[in-house]
Amino acid sequence: MTSRGTLYTVSAPSGAGKTSLVKALVESTSDIQVSISHTTRPMRPGERDGVNYHFVTHDAFLNMLENAEFLEHAQVFKNFYGTSKAWVESTLNAGVDVILEIDWQGAAQVRRLIPGAVSVFILPPSQETLHGRLTGRGQDSAEVIAGRMAEAKSEISHYVESDYLIVNDIFDVALAEFKAIILAERLRLTQQAERHAELLRSLLS
Repeated sequence: MTSRGTLYTVSAPSGAGKTSLVKALVESTSDIQVSISHTTRPMRPGERDGVNYHFVTHDAFLNMLENAEFLEHAQVFKNFYGTSKAWVESTLNAGVDVILEIDWQGAAQVRRLIPGAVSVFILPPSQETLHGRLTGRGQDSAEVIAGRMAEAKSEISHYVESDYLIVNDIFDVALAEFKAIILAERLRLTQQAERHAELLRSLLS
């Protein structure tokens, strides 16, 4: 029997390495996908519509919001982000785990709507490392980087709302910890009992 997938929210301040960790996890773990969010922010160099994000106009986003098409939505740095409710539900029902890369506001919305969702927060090892990662991208202005550094402290203060905390210092270690979270959740009694219902019936008959 195919058990319903688990919904994960993964949050972090910009520059903590969240996207790289999630990408590596999905590439090395079966039956898990990342939700592609809708956003009103401009496309960055190297990004593709439908791959990194679904890039939409401000009016189109508000129309989707009015039609209750989002599981969660948030405004970050004057831009809107939202997660498709229909896609998440259909993917979970197919037995595939779903990861939402969202900020703390979105994660809080998801926890209220889906109590079984599992939240993960990723931290940088230091402020210096965080600043270096933001500067190293070479895609954002000094003003944008300064704004993100100022926002980071507020974002980090919400780590206490998560179920799991990962410090992304050594990438391979952080990835191993991330995989351990997924495995632990898949081994929960409710998941395993549903997945192995036939085996349990035969063992107890």
